[in-house]
Order: sequence, then structure tokens, then C-alpha cells
Amino acid sequence: MGVGKRRWTTVRRVLPCLLALTIPSGVALARGDPPDPAVYKPAYKSPIIDEMEKARKAKQAELDSLQKLVDDRYEADGKKEKDEKRTLRLDWSRVRIPPSPEAFHPLFHFPPVRQYATGTCWSFCSTSYFESEVARRTGRKIKLSEMWTVYWEYVEKARRFVREYGHSEFSEGSEDLGAREIYRQYGAVPEAFYPGILDTTGRHDHNRLSVELRAYLDWVKEQKYWEEEKVIAYVREILDSHLGRPPESFTFEATTYTPKQFLADVLRLDPDDYIDIVSTMKEPFGGWILYDFPDNWRRSRSCLNVPLDTFYRVIKETVRDGYTVSIGGDTSEPGLDGGEGAAVVPTWDIPREWIDQASRELRISNGATGDDHGIHAVGFMRYGGRDWFLIKDSGSGAQLGKFPGYYFFDGDYVRLKMLGAMVHRDRLKGLLPVEPYPREGI
Repeated sequence: MGVGKRRWTTVRRVLPCLLALTIPSGVALARGDPPDPAVYKPAYKSPIIDEMEKARKAKQAELDSLQKLVDDRYEADGKKEKDEKRTLRLDWSRVRIPPSPEAFHPLFHFPPVRQYATGTCWSFCSTSYFESEVARRTGRKIKLSEMWTVYWEYVEKARRFVREYGHSEFSEGSEDLGAREIYRQYGAVPEAFYPGILDTTGRHDHNRLSVELRAYLDWVKEQKYWEEEKVIAYVREILDSHLGRPPESFTFEATTYTPKQFLADVLRLDPDDYIDIVSTMKEPFGGWILYDFPDNWRRSRSCLNVPLDTFYRVIKETVRDGYTVSIGGDTSEPGLDGGEGAAVVPTWDIPREWIDQASRELRISNGATGDDHGIHAVGFMRYGGRDWFLIKDSGSGAQLGKFPGYYFFDGDYVRLKMLGAMVHRDRLKGLLPVEPYPREGI
């Protein structure tokens, strides 16, 4: 007999004894009896643990209540501080401001258009400028689309971002060069064929658009996903969802045009006819220089650098002679007041006779003068012993004054705080270098 067989014989003999010991008397284990039932019963609770938990919650509620008292106080103080906040401003009681925009006998321009919640002032001012140029050159008054330019500028920013492996600037800002280059590459369209607003309010709001574009390009950089055409395609999907798909052609006055045909045949605009001028001691005067601010994301050396006296004279004489000027510069000074609708340089900032190339450069070099905002100069006059420019402005601050959408800029403010201006090349005779501006980076 094997070992396994002996073990089984032993278990068989002992098992009845074990069962007799474990099964209560009178209970049968017959085959076919129902199994023991299973039920759900309430969980057992510990009165002491429950008491501790209740005490802990009461203590936390007390602490939360004390914190809320402090939080509410700080919130109220913050709201009061915000409501009562004051900023350093000029006392305008002794400043003679022009009486109205009409006093300037303004050059043709469409009524001011608000940019609302966008950082695309550059497109609004340059679009307004080109509308005025079309009217001056052809006599035609055609409202153009700002968002057409914004749409394609985003596409080109994304393209450069990929080609520069994430080192190129990507934000809402740009400059007049952006409008010129978009016109050159893509043409232009009337606003009626591309308003660029899908929101039922009819107001531009690019907050979500900016967040989505930035998040996507951050991902592209993090993943090193440098597939240009695929990135551009997705960027366009984002733009389409917020601004709408731009048209490939449209019918204007019974004729069908592509945007490039419209630019050439109807608007008759040549982007090469327009030049940016700046004035900085950082580079030699008389040549093409890099406008070294983030909005020049193309890193183009296409700005003509001229002395301050020339810079101001060109702007002043251009507007006085019937041309408008697109201007960009600093709009964060205490001498610029939206409520007053005007901008001057207070004597306690710098006396007007001290405004010169060096004082201007000091503010550029230390950051006091920044590339804040683009505007459109549409009129000039002498009033109260000062030069005044009529400024068409798309920003919110311009809505605060007596004449919404307009500012009156004193000439000293232009000399000290405006960084650049776009003018027709006819206004720069004798100033342009022999060689055309370089197009590298564009």
C-alpha cells in the first residue's frame, strides 16, 4: 500500500469523529440542504469615533468662520482700495484743448472702430490708415477688414514659430509692417466679407483665442513637433472656430475677386510704397535698422532711422499736407488722460524746451517709453500756442472722453513718446537710402 493510500484511509476513519465534534446536535448535513443565507446589515459604528469626528468638524467650522471674517475684510478693503484708487494725472484746468474733432478739418477716415478685448491695435490703426490712403489715391471709400489681417498674421507667426523652433515671439501684438506683409502675401478684403466676429454681441473678444493658440504652441515646443504644415493646419482650425474661415474669393460691385486681385485692381495699394520711420540714438541715422521691440516678431530691419527733428517734421508736414499717418508708441503717461481725451507732456515731467533726442532716448532706454499702442493721426492744427494732432484710437481709453474714439495729442507728446510712424514714401524724398530696405526675416 502506498503512502498516499494510507493517508486517505486515515482521513476517512477520522473525518466522522471531527464532524461529530463541530456540528451541533440535531443538525443534519444532508446533500441538497439550502446554504447559509447572506444579508446586508448596517455598518457598525463606534460612538467614541463618531463623537471625535463631530468635535473635529465643529472645530474646523469655527476656524473656517474666523477665516471667512478675515477673508471678507480683506476683500472689502481691496474693493474699497480699487474703487478709491487714484492715479497721478495732469491738472487740465490751465490747458487749452481743441474744442472738437471738427475743428481740425479732419482728413477722410471712417468713424472709430473699437478693438474691444483684443491686443490687435496695430491692425486697427494700419487698416484705418490704408482706408484713408485708398480714399486719398482713388477717391473710393471702402471699409476694410481688420480681422482678415489678424487672422493671417497669426498664421505667419505660427509658421515662423515652427521655423525658429519656438524662439520666435508669439503674442497678439504686431506693427504696421504686419499689415503690409499680409496685404502683400494674401491681399485684402472689405469688412463686409470678413467681419471676423462670431459672437452674437458683435464685439471682438480674443481672450480664449489667445489662450488656445498659446497652449497649442507651448505643446508644439514641448513635444518638439516641428511639422510646419500640420501645425499651421491646426492653428487655422483654432482661428476658424473663433474668427470664421476667411474667403478665398468674393463678389464686390458685381465682379468676383480674389483678395490679391482686390488689393491690386480696386484698392490699388502697393505695400512697397509705405515706409516706417523711427528715431533712436542706438543706431546710425539715415539707414535701415531693426525696430527692437517684441512686436517686431519678424525681426525685420525695415525701419528708416532719422533724427528727432526730422521724425517730427515728417509727421507734422505729412498730416498738414493732406496725408494721414499711422503712429505707434507709449500711451501710459500721466499726461495722457482718456477722460479729457487729450495728451500733453506736463512741465513737471520735462519742460518742453528740454525735449530733445537725448531726453527721448533716456525714456526709451530705461523702459519709460514702450511700444504700447497703435493709433491713426487724421488731422493737424495750431491751437493755444501748441501743435495738436487729431488721433483716431481703437482702444478703450479713447471711449472715456467727450468725443469717443478720438484723442487730441499735443506735438510735444508725439516728439517725446511716439516711437514710430508709417508714411507714404512720397513724404520721404531726399531721406531714403539708395538701397531698398532688406527683406531678411520677412
